[in-house]
Amino acid sequence: MGDSSSSFVDQLEEELKRDTYKKRYWHMLRSTVSILIVVAAIVVLISNLFLPVLRIYGSSMTPTLVNGNIVVAMRYGNYDRGDVIAFYYNNKILVKRVIGLPGEQVDIDENGNVSINGEPLEEPYLEETALGECDIELPYQVPDGRYFVMGDHRSVSSDSRSSQVGCISEEQIIGKLFFRIWPLNGIGTLE
Repeated sequence: MGDSSSSFVDQLEEELKRDTYKKRYWHMLRSTVSILIVVAAIVVLISNLFLPVLRIYGSSMTPTLVNGNIVVAMRYGNYDRGDVIAFYYNNKILVKRVIGLPGEQVDIDENGNVSINGEPLEEPYLEETALGECDIELPYQVPDGRYFVMGDHRSVSSDSRSSQVGCISEEQIIGKLFFRIWPLNGIGTLE
């Protein structure tokens, strides 16, 4: 009888060990999943509030950005000439370059050369200039609190030269694009 009771005790101890192991395993699994959910929520929150990630569609910003590029924007309130910004327009997100600042006078000649307050604008990011789709009266005075924006592919870009798009208010702006994360061979800051 001594042998059968000791083997029963051994079996009971083994079963207790397995039960304890299962409880620890499920507790650890729940903890890990909970931590991952919290981390994912924090990443999504930071992404939406401070560093939106955007995918580029279309060709209005070539050669700077091409269809399929994935970029990171930074939300803040100071935008300078030459900054590439993303903004809301008609329930879409558009990406363009800031050309004219609030209060400035923008003029574009028939060849697409831009002048700001009478001074020719240096635009090393362009491959070619074009007047494009322009139905506004030039020279154009940029209203206070608004930005005059244009795409880098001037012949196809629909931007502030069109009265439908017009100048962009600060409330429309999502942020300044500052870093390309896709494709891998194009990773880096945006100029």
